[in-house]
Amino acid sequence: MATELDSTILAPDVVRGVTRLFARSQIYAIAEVPLPNNRRADLMGIDNKGRIVIVEIKVQRSDLLGDCKWRDYLDYCDHFYWAVTPELASICDGDDFLPDVAGLIVADRYDAAFMRESAERKLAPARRKAETLRFARRAGRRLAAQIDPSLGDNF
Repeated sequence: MATELDSTILAPDVVRGVTRLFARSQIYAIAEVPLPNNRRADLMGIDNKGRIVIVEIKVQRSDLLGDCKWRDYLDYCDHFYWAVTPELASICDGDDFLPDVAGLIVADRYDAAFMRESAERKLAPARRKAETLRFARRAGRRLAAQIDPSLGDNF
């Protein structure tokens, strides 16, 4: 099981595994996406139908059980998923994790699998447009910063 010391290694590994799963599923995501409510989504993606997906990544039991902010993400996505290591998967079946709403992905650095699909909660058209535009502009800024690092991510 993960310890406090190796969490910095495991979280990026889970991001990598989920990114591979999403690419096969025609969902393209970016990490660490600020939301208008001052929260930050670990991963936010858009699928081939324009639906917005948010993923909350947890690699430590204490962090998973102590997370009280995740419901704040639900207003900004059509689908919400937990992405966890195999050791944490069974915890996400509990009522506190809204298994009828939140999907579950189990991941490691090499791959990931959908263990439970997320229920679709359709965004209002105006919210979808605003979030899609914010997502696209942020992704574009990140690509521009890769071409010219002096631009940074906040221009």
